[in-house]
Amino acid sequence: MRHPSVSRARVAATSAGLVLALGAAACGPEDNDAKGAGGDSTPHKGGTLTVLNSEAQTDFDPARLYTSGGGNVPSLVFRTLTTRNRENGAAGSKVVPDLATDTGRPNKDATVWTYTLKKGLKYEDGTAITSADIKYGIERSFAAELSGGAPYLRDWLVGAADYQGPYKDKKGLSAIETPDSRTIVFHLNKPEGEFPYLATQTQFTPVPKAKDTGTKYEEHPVSSGPYRVVSNENDGEHLVLERNTHWSAATDSERKAYPDKIDVRSGLDSSVINQRLSASQGADAAAVTTDTNLGPAELAKVSGDKKLAARVGTGHFGYTNYIAFNPTVKPFNNVKVRQAISYAIDRSSVVNAAGGSALAESATTFLPNQKSFGYTPYDLFPAGATGNAAKAKELLSEAGYKNGLTVTLTHSNAKDFETSPEIATAIQDALKKAGITVKLQGLEDNDYRDKIHSVKTEPGFFLAHWGADWPSGGPFLAPIFDGRQIVKNGANFNNGLLNDKSVNDEIDAINKLTDLDAAAKRWGALDKKIGEQALTVPLFHPVYKRLVGSDIKNVVISDWTGVLDISQVAVK
Repeated sequence: MRHPSVSRARVAATSAGLVLALGAAACGPEDNDAKGAGGDSTPHKGGTLTVLNSEAQTDFDPARLYTSGGGNVPSLVFRTLTTRNRENGAAGSKVVPDLATDTGRPNKDATVWTYTLKKGLKYEDGTAITSADIKYGIERSFAAELSGGAPYLRDWLVGAADYQGPYKDKKGLSAIETPDSRTIVFHLNKPEGEFPYLATQTQFTPVPKAKDTGTKYEEHPVSSGPYRVVSNENDGEHLVLERNTHWSAATDSERKAYPDKIDVRSGLDSSVINQRLSASQGADAAAVTTDTNLGPAELAKVSGDKKLAARVGTGHFGYTNYIAFNPTVKPFNNVKVRQAISYAIDRSSVVNAAGGSALAESATTFLPNQKSFGYTPYDLFPAGATGNAAKAKELLSEAGYKNGLTVTLTHSNAKDFETSPEIATAIQDALKKAGITVKLQGLEDNDYRDKIHSVKTEPGFFLAHWGADWPSGGPFLAPIFDGRQIVKNGANFNNGLLNDKSVNDEIDAINKLTDLDAAAKRWGALDKKIGEQALTVPLFHPVYKRLVGSDIKNVVISDWTGVLDISQVAVK
């Protein structure tokens, strides 16, 4: 998955990102509080917050958005049954109530989840938010013309697999019941202890049926959050939000809603964004970015300026960059070849290629190193900091390649510091020391994604990355290693084509747990068990470094998103 709030460019000198797109790791931000930005001073209401972004906030319809925890800018307008905890670091990886009074009440086997709405919830026009509106909001996300959101509901809800949405099927989803205006009940095909996490997705936003304008709804969605859409130009390129006067902080303990107005301007070059934030002239002093990181060259410049350095927020998101193997392609069908490559990897050079230790942290586990994922430290094929060429050669000899071998590594040509030429070259150089000649196959980004996500064309050896839809081992391990999620005629993410009954059964067993701490420990153990098969080589977790304007206060960066939470920011 691509992180929804990271620019495609992780910036080369900031040129050129949830997984997903995209994300990063570690136990928590090392400098969440951008003190020079007023993070240590008292925030006040008022003023205009400017958002400078590279990518436009397209498809501003809760049905069409694919966001983790409700997204960043979207969560200012769209409230959901549950949401992410808006706190720094590890505390921010917890799921908390939003429209609902709690995070959900499961039946004994977690196949039925019941929610009760808080009292006094209102839309921007003052009308009451009801459970029927949430049901309708979910149902419209099944309409083909409003596709784009997370796919889980179609798989999880009873009888939802072939549902076509309310425009074609007026009967609606019987799996969702609304016995009264404040109660909503979900019936699932199988136990899902992590349903409270799913309920943070924007598909759980209430939509009043009478105000639904189909594909035009994104132009003026009816707000349930602290801000309403005043204008939306060029499909999210320029978005202006102002206060929703019917929103009440009494029903919303998560969003601070300090600014009076939020002006989102997108389509900007990432280097320009960082220049403007650095200079902080005029309105840019009260500006942030929700999708643009500092690149290596910029970070070096910023680090030499104490005032600028104090305005840098550091974040970590559940995300791993790794080498993927297709064991149906020779010589990667031989586990000893896969192990040899694992031993030969020089993670120091890979981290340097990713921008250095300030922007990347080396990884030996597939799960990110955060407690909520169930992180369990292991290093099954110890390569040290610079690779173990001798051990790699020994394994190659045992595999029948005592004179070495030649392989092809497929990567993207996108300058993203993740699956790009810099990383591929670092791997090429490391493997050469072990007697492995690596030919590089660089593809344009769309071609690269098409090739690696098709069972028919997937190469044997390629660069990949994965980010969690919520901070748990489930959406991290299942799409990549659950054999039942292999897609033969569509986008496939189980790169190793693993279909191990013991792995599948353990995934099912963990999904039954509603004790998320207990589930996390088992996800960690499963990560290590899968790791023994050497189907991937974890390389690194990216770190996000982002500037904020000089007048910005109350910088909060959680481990759920790894980026500044716009709902907490003040400009006065």
